[in-house]
Amino acid sequence: MDSYMIIIIAAVVSFAVGGLIIWLVMRKQNQDLEKVASEKATAILKEAETKAELIKKDKMMEAKDRFYQLKTEHEKTVTEKDKNILAAENRIKQKETTLNQKTEQVQRKQTELDNLQNNLKGQMEGLEIRKEELEKMHQKQVNALEKISGLSVQEAKAQLVEALKAEAKTEAHSYIKDIIDEAKLTANKEAKRVVIQTIQRVATEHAIENSVTVFNIDNDDVKGRVIGREGRNIRALEAATGIEIIVDDTPEAIILSGFDPVRRELARLALHQLVTDGRIHPARIEEVVAKVKRQLEEEIVEIGKRTTIDLGIHGLAPELIRMVGRMKYRSSYGQNLLQHSREVANLCAIMAAELGLNVKLAKRAGLLHDIGKVPDDEPELPHAILGMKLAEKHKENPEVCNAIGAHHDEVEMTSMISPIIQVCDAISGARPGARREVVEQYIKRLKDLEALALSYKGVEKSYAIQAGRELRVVVESEKIDDKTAESMSFEIAQRIQTEMTYPGQVKVTVIRETRSVNYAK
Repeated sequence: MDSYMIIIIAAVVSFAVGGLIIWLVMRKQNQDLEKVASEKATAILKEAETKAELIKKDKMMEAKDRFYQLKTEHEKTVTEKDKNILAAENRIKQKETTLNQKTEQVQRKQTELDNLQNNLKGQMEGLEIRKEELEKMHQKQVNALEKISGLSVQEAKAQLVEALKAEAKTEAHSYIKDIIDEAKLTANKEAKRVVIQTIQRVATEHAIENSVTVFNIDNDDVKGRVIGREGRNIRALEAATGIEIIVDDTPEAIILSGFDPVRRELARLALHQLVTDGRIHPARIEEVVAKVKRQLEEEIVEIGKRTTIDLGIHGLAPELIRMVGRMKYRSSYGQNLLQHSREVANLCAIMAAELGLNVKLAKRAGLLHDIGKVPDDEPELPHAILGMKLAEKHKENPEVCNAIGAHHDEVEMTSMISPIIQVCDAISGARPGARREVVEQYIKRLKDLEALALSYKGVEKSYAIQAGRELRVVVESEKIDDKTAESMSFEIAQRIQTEMTYPGQVKVTVIRETRSVNYAK
């Protein structure tokens, strides 16, 4: 028992001593670690202080460099300002010197002027004395003459004036009579000479427009593709252009019939592209017609520019240039309007030169005199008045505006150019074969047919085809239903029957089309 206790006590003592030794060893290690950490911390602090000092020195150096740079720039600016101030002072001093010199010159001239005034004053006094003496002598002579003649001065003047007036009247009447007689003998002869010379010096082709265009094709197989399945292609082309497409037995030819030359040209160009491309179907037809319409507008502007350059007319407004180009596709009594206007311009220039007037203004007025026939919209105004308003709107010369408005006597002529325009317009239209009244009446009847249909609400387009024997009316499907379209066709036919004069009968076709369009993306 005692031995066990001793062993236990010895074990406890051994554990206690071992634990004490371990604690001492760990304490020693902790002290060593703390010492090492303290030394590292001290070293880091010293290194940080060293870096801080270096950064501080660098920043101080940069600040000093920046200070010296700013100081140098400031000194440079101050030096330049000092130079400018010194130069300004020198200029002011020079101006003061010049001003002083001019002041001295003015003072000298003032002194000379005062002396001259004094001399003139003395001379004037002497002249006044001599004038009084002369008046006295003149009065004595007049008194002596009055005694000799028995008449006063006023009576003598009156008799002399009456005698001179009677003599002048007699001579003037005789002179005027001679001039009038000579003018009567030579006026007609001179006027005929000017007009004949003007006509002979301008040679213009007599271009007469018709209502048919022939489209030539390589072979008759093209006709089938133009017609399309059940006629859908030809119907789409007619609806898009407003021109009647006649495909008959005529070999290698398709007839384009319509009164509007612009529509015929549009149909011809569109048909040419379609036939050349080979793809002919309704969607492609609409695409090509839209593209050709844009190209035609560009060509119209180019024609207008080329015409003004050929005639030497400058400074014309772009809108007026476009209207000049549109003249190519318009006719006046069957005569091509652009050709007619060019001819009138040349005639006016020659006649103005013969009469000694402004040639450029006369040529300008001659070209623009029928501009009122080709507006974008067609208000209820005579073409001469409408043309004058268009010219005024685009700030043309007042003489040109008056000549345009007065060439059919709608307004009073206020310029010498105005009667020249009127005469040359008549000369151009009176050339043999230049015009055909029947064609103009035919075109007017077709235009009236289309205008009558367009007066109804919901009508999108109207086309008179087959020489006016058929009127096709395209309406908006959203605004017009089937019943309304049927009644509209009847009403238009009744109005044509009661309001218009026409040969045979007119077929009225109202077309209502519904389209549903979506895009796959």
